[in-house]
Amino acid sequence: MVWGRRRVFLDTCPRSFVSAESIGLVEAFAAWKLVGSGDFASLPARTADAFCVLENELRTEMSNATE
Repeated sequence: MVWGRRRVFLDTCPRSFVSAESIGLVEAFAAWKLVGSGDFASLPARTADAFCVLENELRTEMSNATE
């Protein structure tokens, strides 16, 4: 079975790719957006990298929703 959403596809169960750390980063990103998206320079590199990926995916989803 293949799971996919737009341009992302997996041939294994996606649940195995979700870790406690990734859930924490998604929750931290949501809180960061809620308080106004502060300065990236104050974030640890790994967190800033995750936020960049999440921001890009959020923008892609929002642009696809308006089409």
